[in-house]
Amino acid sequence: MTAPLLILGTGLAGYTLAREVRKLDRDRPLVLVSRDDAPFYSKPMLSNALAAGKSATALVMKSAERMAEELGATILPRRRVASLDPTARHVQLDGGEPLAYGDLVLALGADPIRLPLAGDGADDVLSVNDLDDFARFSAHLDGVQRVVILGAGLIGCEFANDLLARGISPSVFDVAPWPLGRLLPDAAGRHFQARLEAAGVRFHLGQAAQAVHRDGPGYRVELGDGRQEPADLVLSAVGLRPRTALAAAAGLTVGRGIAVDRRLATSDPHIFALGDCAEVEGLHLPFVQPLMQQARALARSLTGTPTDVSYPPMPVLVKTPAIPTIVAPPPIGAAGVWRIVEDTPDAGLEARFEAPDSSLRGFALLGPATARKQTLSAALPALL
Repeated sequence: MTAPLLILGTGLAGYTLAREVRKLDRDRPLVLVSRDDAPFYSKPMLSNALAAGKSATALVMKSAERMAEELGATILPRRRVASLDPTARHVQLDGGEPLAYGDLVLALGADPIRLPLAGDGADDVLSVNDLDDFARFSAHLDGVQRVVILGAGLIGCEFANDLLARGISPSVFDVAPWPLGRLLPDAAGRHFQARLEAAGVRFHLGQAAQAVHRDGPGYRVELGDGRQEPADLVLSAVGLRPRTALAAAAGLTVGRGIAVDRRLATSDPHIFALGDCAEVEGLHLPFVQPLMQQARALARSLTGTPTDVSYPPMPVLVKTPAIPTIVAPPPIGAAGVWRIVEDTPDAGLEARFEAPDSSLRGFALLGPATARKQTLSAALPALL
């Protein structure tokens, strides 16, 4: 019997790859292992589900049983991978026999970064990285009025905007001087901040949380300057760290993520990685569009047509209805400067990142300026 294609992970990366493989090969044995119940849902929807009135249950599009039927696959939910043996080409699951593979794909995702907070309430801080997390978070919102969000990056700002739909005006803390500090230049970040503040979000920037203390039924968030912020609930959204421990323990090369080449192959020729856990030729892009490009290319490689992944320009949509925002960040380390092209109430804000030769390498569009996404995207070079 042919050893199966084994995919570890049933998030958007794992399921998208499985679907792409099945478009090209209906017969190869396919096994997926999941750390949760393996439902199919769109993870990006977690940060705007409140405004849509969606519960965790309502976000599920298909059950694991339905996905197994559609894919002609075996899906193993609620299983933990204890170890990986590249030489024997098997993985050891908790409480079971070793699971052999012909090719293995690591679609492991990423874990929320946890701040080193002091205080007896630090362990109560929530984060939302999957459907189970969202179910816990939404269950805690009944009767809540004061929510503190740690982190003014993409996810923190999206959740802040979404909480407004529940009548909650959240307080967002970050050490950066403006929100979306890794994506937006100064003027664009402050424009973004002003629009969210006008909608009801409160920003406290240049401040790091040091501790979370229990205070009756709620909490006190202690800042670096000693100030205390009361909260009924504290949500951490300071970023994600790729899950690399399994790969590292198996002797695979890891950097920020699991290191892969343009064919998504790791340092072992029968093990591949994609999605939030993967670092492709030094690029770690934890967004939906890179994941989709990876899945299509890897499916072709796994079914007999070796294919390099390509990254066309892939602007990031920030889901903040209070201030629609689209960003195409310049490549890390790219030479150039940000230039504000337009900043008016009617036209919105357009910022361009221009190389020394005046070529466009990135952009940020806010408000009505988002209508210019296609025009500017066409002027950008491919990322990979």
